[in-house]
Amino acid sequence: MPLSAARAERPSSLRDYAYRQLRDAIVSGELAPGERLRDPELEAWLGVSRTPIREAIARLETAGLVHTRRAKQTVVAPLDTRSALAAQRIAAALHELAVRDAVPQLTSADLDAMRAANSRFAAALDAADVDAAVAADDEFHAVAVRASENPLLPALLEQVTPLLRRLERARFASLAGRGSVADHERIIELCASGHADAAGAAARENWSTLGRLLHLDDDEPSAVPQATASRHPSPTQQGAPWHSPTSPATA
Repeated sequence: MPLSAARAERPSSLRDYAYRQLRDAIVSGELAPGERLRDPELEAWLGVSRTPIREAIARLETAGLVHTRRAKQTVVAPLDTRSALAAQRIAAALHELAVRDAVPQLTSADLDAMRAANSRFAAALDAADVDAAVAADDEFHAVAVRASENPLLPALLEQVTPLLRRLERARFASLAGRGSVADHERIIELCASGHADAAGAAARENWSTLGRLLHLDDDEPSAVPQATASRHPSPTQQGAPWHSPTSPATA
């Protein structure tokens, strides 16, 4: 299980640190589907003891990113489009709630932060920078989540967003097809004009395109083949506004 060096920084909670490191490695594909997670190797990689690692793995299992087999063998979960579709539906509803509740609270600084994040997102798309695009997309949607002042939303979104990001990266690692810039612009416009319900609906639609773009239906197998389609239509398919699970194809 060769892994890149973990960050030198340590948060106050070793459990949270272990969780974030493992989550990011799974979402990025550094830890591949089916790969076995062995405590001694994880301890050496993360520089923490077994207890926070096992606590982190319990959270990852709840989020559907790892499975524990008999004999307590823990493996990275396979990619599953059905699980991702279920997660996308929840994420869409949560982001609609966040935006609708945030609109009356949004300041000019919040709107500027959304515009800046969308500009970074567009620049990352142009540069085919996957990490920067995902980070900017997350930053865009995080503004409304914070402004909503709903203390439950961050934890609820953490249960579903990594599953969506993982599928996006597996299918669209080249960023072909990512493109929710226009979706983001519409959300900002509606937020700025104070149309809370319409802004929430736009956010929900932004997160709801993933299932349609993956062409999921009840008869489709759940295994994920490598593909070239996305929740974001390709930048070469700009006849219609780009759609984004944050923009997922985007949380």
